[in-house]
Amino acid sequence: MIDLDANATTPLLPDVLDAMLPWLREGYANPSGTYAAAKLARQAIEQARARMAAWIGAEPDEIVFTGGGTESVNTALHSLDALTGPGTAVVSAIEHSAVLRCVENLTRETRLVPVDAGGRLDLTAFASALDGAALVSIMAANNETGVIQPLREAVELARGRGLPVHSDAIQVAGKIPLAVKDLGVDLLSLSAHKFHGPKGVGLLYVRRGLRFEPWLRGGGQEAGRRAGTENTAGIVGMAAAAAAVQRHLAAAAEHPLVLPRDAFEAKVLAEIHGVTVNGDRQHRLPNTSHLSFDSCDAAGLLILLDEAGVACSSGSACLTGQTRPSHVQLAMGIPETRARTSLRISFSLLNTLDDALAAATAVKLAVEKLRRVQGPGVGPVWLYSP
Repeated sequence: MIDLDANATTPLLPDVLDAMLPWLREGYANPSGTYAAAKLARQAIEQARARMAAWIGAEPDEIVFTGGGTESVNTALHSLDALTGPGTAVVSAIEHSAVLRCVENLTRETRLVPVDAGGRLDLTAFASALDGAALVSIMAANNETGVIQPLREAVELARGRGLPVHSDAIQVAGKIPLAVKDLGVDLLSLSAHKFHGPKGVGLLYVRRGLRFEPWLRGGGQEAGRRAGTENTAGIVGMAAAAAAVQRHLAAAAEHPLVLPRDAFEAKVLAEIHGVTVNGDRQHRLPNTSHLSFDSCDAAGLLILLDEAGVACSSGSACLTGQTRPSHVQLAMGIPETRARTSLRISFSLLNTLDDALAAATAVKLAVEKLRRVQGPGVGPVWLYSP
């Protein structure tokens, strides 16, 4: 299989699995214990905390380990909701469902800020939306289109009003540099499995000095900020993944994700007519290509590509299987008919140039086959293998 759905998840790098195995076997002790084995687990967690802090330009005591990205997002937003005064929650219209569904359940109203046709936050509209606001959450890069948001500029506007800012940076880590102090955010969420770490472990950056209300309560782990026995193996694996990604990026003369992405896109655009690249092509993640194919329902393309051994998606993995078009594309002003023809192709560090070219050929064949049976104005045609 050629896996081109890295924005959904990435495979463990060999170094990561090797780092985790001792903590899944003999190093199973509860890190809250007082005996020697427990102290070794605690030491491993604190070493991982220091490594993750250094990776994003934070201090170790600003790192809270969680059970994943969604938990990190919900923890941050519930804390801000509990500790800020009256006012609205301001978020972009293209946020991940972890943010959108969470703010729907806060004790305040939500204000959605539009994006431009390229999928970037409209800063003028954002500035206006801050009137009467209490808290802000803006993603660093979109999970569907890969479009990088003007987060630093948005933070400056919000901080000028004295508003706390959270950012879902889950798609950024391991793809472009991430420095929390430069961004100026108060809280920031990451998830290990997006950068070749294990699933089920995440991170929440909490700026030192920020008032914080824990979401999960119990034994007081993570300095009282996230109750529950820490996932030692997962935390070690996340830190090992961050270190491995750093080595991969440092060893390459050019960004290793750009070459296969650009080669794939160039071949598709040269050999298939009626293809549109969605999103700002200057401000996007180096691994992501979001494409629409005229007269091709995305559901049919996904079936044909799966049969050809190519895995990709039509949008967020968390919403796969839903029939409504992507809220991200609709927010960009993309017509619903075109939104239903879109695929997200996202590369990981394990993809090669050969993978990219083979996948482009598979896309070409799938488009040609689907267009033979599904012309303009025809509804979705579901194709089944004989």
